[in-house]
Amino acid sequence: MTDAPRTALATADWRRRTFGLYDAVRASDDTRAAHELWRTGRDALMAAHPASPLLERDRAAFEGLPVAAYDPRWRFELPLLPAEPARFEAATGTDGTVPFERIGVLELPGVGSLDVWRLASYGGGIFVPLRDGLAGAPGGSYGGGRYLLDTAKGADLGGDPAGGTLVVDLNFAYNPSCAYDPAWACPLAPTGNVLAAEVPVGELHPAA
Repeated sequence: MTDAPRTALATADWRRRTFGLYDAVRASDDTRAAHELWRTGRDALMAAHPASPLLERDRAAFEGLPVAAYDPRWRFELPLLPAEPARFEAATGTDGTVPFERIGVLELPGVGSLDVWRLASYGGGIFVPLRDGLAGAPGGSYGGGRYLLDTAKGADLGGDPAGGTLVVDLNFAYNPSCAYDPAWACPLAPTGNVLAAEVPVGELHPAA
């Protein structure tokens, strides 16, 4: 088998496992246990899966992602509020130029607001990145920002479609692949997804 089919199959399996992991998170009535399941599941994928963004030289010493302890104060279920139409396009390493359209905004009490984007290409999906006040700080979060929701790739914490709400749990914020492999080009947080507040939960970044 050539490299291209092997890579495609590995990527499909990575996404399959990611969807399964978030299915288990949504099915759990214990958010703290669900978070631990998510953490250990992602550790296993990062350490051993052929589609892991960890560089080969980093895998031997890998002992787990730097994820903060679960704090329920950072979990919300919020209505999707109206917002003026907007669009941005992100150049990525594997998917070309990816367009996003703003479909609303989330107001996080005591934290700030985050724009909610729809992937405006094949497959659709909801995308919520964030860049908080700890981005790039020592012991803080990844300087380019993190992802909270990316439903096209499985990162979906749930919500109520009829009620127009989304589950927003910042404990599940995670680093994009480009945080670990510079060969990746990832969509980063646009202006409406930049928070002045410090968000000390979720996946942090040892090189920050």
